[in-house]
Amino acid sequence: MTLTVYLSGEIHTDWRDQIIAGAADLDVSFDSPVTDHAASDDCGVAIMGAEADKFWHDRKGAQLNAIRTRKGIEMADVVVVRFGDQYKQWNAAFDAGYAAALGKSLVVLHGPDHAHALKEVDAAALAVVQEPAQVVQILRYVLTGKLPQ
Repeated sequence: MTLTVYLSGEIHTDWRDQIIAGAADLDVSFDSPVTDHAASDDCGVAIMGAEADKFWHDRKGAQLNAIRTRKGIEMADVVVVRFGDQYKQWNAAFDAGYAAALGKSLVVLHGPDHAHALKEVDAAALAVVQEPAQVVQILRYVLTGKLPQ
């Protein structure tokens, strides 16, 4: 069995790298949004032209990024959404809702401080964890049936 995993959410820590490295021996392929913050913010105006109003600048970027995000979530077997501590990731919450609406297997990753704020998102998930290593353990179990040692 091969799994396609979409890694959505915060882009300020190395959580994606930790999961990818930990799953290197598993039959898993990974996809994610563009994680270069400047490129993600400015892609719309860089490709489709400048905007004087920040609202339209951001909207162009969001819509262009949505092409990649929607396709990645739609193609995924498992969607992992990470909520970081530093920023409010409204986009991550949207991605989790989209994945849930599509019936995707959803794993939510966040610290204990977000438990109350994300209770509805957590309720839609098949697993809620606090560490990237736990995501790797989930993938290993799903693919091999083996528990962590």
